[in-house]
Amino acid sequence: MKLNWAELLVVNNPSRVAQQRLEIGWMQKNVPSLKGGTFLEIGCGRGAGAAIIKKRFSPDVLCAMDLDHLMIKRALRYLKPAQRERISFYTADALNLPHPEEAFDAVFGFGVLHHVPDWQSALEEIARVLKPGGIYFLEELYPSLYQNFITRHILLHPEQNRFRSPDLKAALNSSGFSVHSCLELRFVGLLAVLIRKGGY
Repeated sequence: MKLNWAELLVVNNPSRVAQQRLEIGWMQKNVPSLKGGTFLEIGCGRGAGAAIIKKRFSPDVLCAMDLDHLMIKRALRYLKPAQRERISFYTADALNLPHPEEAFDAVFGFGVLHHVPDWQSALEEIARVLKPGGIYFLEELYPSLYQNFITRHILLHPEQNRFRSPDLKAALNSSGFSVHSCLELRFVGLLAVLIRKGGY
């Protein structure tokens, strides 16, 4: 699901960039040995997260995709040419990633799953394109934050098939992920580093 005007204001502001810097810093501390390789960011928006990922982890290749082609255009304007080096921006759907199985060493998703009506299938796609032992860096929000009596009238999200902490953790396990590190605020959301187990 594409973002509405209110969420575009939320994600395209300096405080969101500062938040992503802190989150990616925490992720890097929990997987300090991850350098180089092929990375994917799902729901890259205007590219601020991709620039931080590139700076912190130095991937050989970073694929950055978003469902909204206007966000990809915004990313190409927002980042300087030097920042865009080794980053491939493109439009794609998290339910049908245009990549072969086990293509990536790491996948990043910042607040993406709660925008996807069939988020379980998106998790399966992420598992499919991630190598065994690959890392899934996840930031997610729970409905109590985005579907309360105030935000439900401002922000646009799917109404059905929403996940809370137990639902998300069960689906992650079912999709073949184990928790390496985790920070969770019970009624807010989850920040996690996950490892893809075994073969797909």
